Amino acid sequence: MSLTPDALRTVPLFADLADDHLQALSAVFTSVELAEGDVLFREGDDPTHFLLLAKGEVTIAYAGEPRFRLVPIAPIGELGTLAGVARRTSAVASAKSTIWRVERAALLRFFEQRGDVAFRFYHALLGIVADKIRRDELRMQAMRDNLVFTQKAMKALRDQVLEAEETPLSVDVCDQLEELIEHNRRGHYRVAPKHSLATRVRRDDGTLVSVSEMSLDEIHLAPGALPGLVAGSDWSGVLVLPNAEVPVSGRIDRADDAGVAVRLDPMIQEYTRALGDHLTRVQMLDFVV
Repeated sequence: MSLTPDALRTVPLFADLADDHLQALSAVFTSVELAEGDVLFREGDDPTHFLLLAKGEVTIAYAGEPRFRLVPIAPIGELGTLAGVARRTSAVASAKSTIWRVERAALLRFFEQRGDVAFRFYHALLGIVADKIRRDELRMQAMRDNLVFTQKAMKALRDQVLEAEETPLSVDVCDQLEELIEHNRRGHYRVAPKHSLATRVRRDDGTLVSVSEMSLDEIHLAPGALPGLVAGSDWSGVLVLPNAEVPVSGRIDRADDAGVAVRLDPMIQEYTRALGDHLTRVQMLDFVV
């Protein structure tokens, strides 16, 4: 099966390319035949190839569960490939299939050498990403609205339970409602501080280590950021925010090649408020305005 310009043009990424551009692009792809059950990639794999399904069917799975099936002509994991992001899903041929593929590095070299093609390609890519962000924002807004509604309903129910005559059951219900309300607070969601709101930890020797992810409950640091400490160790230090410094303490949950994770102890109200305000500012950077 040949990869013709008309076939390529059915893929949104290539829809705006001229025939001669598509002809040149098709030359860098090679055809691969797959048997049913052949694995194209697994979760956690680094993306090595840009893949197009030309014939057959490919099943995309997440956490071992099939999510949807791709039919021709369709790119397979194209955004992760172009961005160089580790695979978040698995892809398996669910029927005898044909794919066209090109090494990621070779595709990027092609675009470097053909700026006229690259401009239209990346313009289309930007449109696809923007559309995905819009869809994600709609879903996230629906989730936020649902969370706010649920929080208000649980608080109202808790107040009703507190106002009623106390029973063994009411005590248990009230405790569980309090736990759920606290668990759903925004500050418990983990975020990644951006450069403009850099967050660091001051070590005992005075040096500063960047925080990669954080919440009110935990902070994540680069591997080796707290030398000499192992999982289960107690730790204390200073969290350096753009506008404040917050003394923190906690227990090392993990210290390995993947990084250091610290489970934070409860803080006094003043420090909890300062850290919560900072987390809200970090989260706001993810809104597209």
